[in-house]
Amino acid sequence: MSIDGATTPDVRAEMLKGAQSLATPAPPSNARGITSDLSVDEALLLHAAGWEPLDLVCGVAVVSVPVGVWNWGRGAISLASDAHDAAVDQAARQLRGECGKVHGHGVVGVRVEVAVRTHHIDVELVGTAVRPMDGKDPRGADAAQAMPFVSDLSARDFTLLQRAGWIPVGLAFGASFVYAPRRTAGAAMKQTTQNIELTNYTQAMYSARESAMEKMQRSALQVGGQGVVEVKVTEGPMSFARHAVGFTAWGTAVRLMADAHQFVRPEVVLPLDDAVVTFEAESLRGGGGGRRR
Repeated sequence: MSIDGATTPDVRAEMLKGAQSLATPAPPSNARGITSDLSVDEALLLHAAGWEPLDLVCGVAVVSVPVGVWNWGRGAISLASDAHDAAVDQAARQLRGECGKVHGHGVVGVRVEVAVRTHHIDVELVGTAVRPMDGKDPRGADAAQAMPFVSDLSARDFTLLQRAGWIPVGLAFGASFVYAPRRTAGAAMKQTTQNIELTNYTQAMYSARESAMEKMQRSALQVGGQGVVEVKVTEGPMSFARHAVGFTAWGTAVRLMADAHQFVRPEVVLPLDDAVVTFEAESLRGGGGGRRR
């Protein structure tokens, strides 16, 4: 059907096509090719652990921050914190959706890029979708209701975690932005001539940290995690609003799938690609035109 020369898509046919695509088992990776940002040794480790990489997937979200939010105020900047949480949630949802399209069970090695700007917050998540080679989800009976997991652990750490009886269940995020209280005129005069603690920034940083860590732990519990590993934090004043400080924390929520934690015996590995080049100082040519040795 066409309207003014433009073709209108058949929504019913598109929905049917999408349903048939999801119902059709994914072809083996050797039949359709693999796109991955994993290194060679990480891909081999995954195969050794019974997993295979499928495709490079991405989730992006840009959420606006209302005008005037960063002006002077007191307490938490809740609108900015809410915008950050919404951006992360939307990007993670898109990432899981792309993982589901390639019939993946989860995403590993996710690179997290978060940019807090004056009027919007940008979040970009990029990783490699993976699945068990035997098709059996290690989450067992809960797999049917579970969403694809998202993890910023490397393939090495993912493999080591699985050997110990644990599995990632999702990204845990927490962010908080707080106004630094105004200084009195007397405090400002003292701080210009002395080495003295800026208590207003100290208090704001502690407040932002406690709120962000609590949010991260809460998000880990929401996805069924029992803990968070590989936590990374960013903190400090906003570059465009020096009177406001922010604290962001994120990591991978994990859950014990085995009956008990399995001890992983450490193994000694000797790398053969040492980038440090050693040499004897006497082998260098001297400034006086001496003979090369």
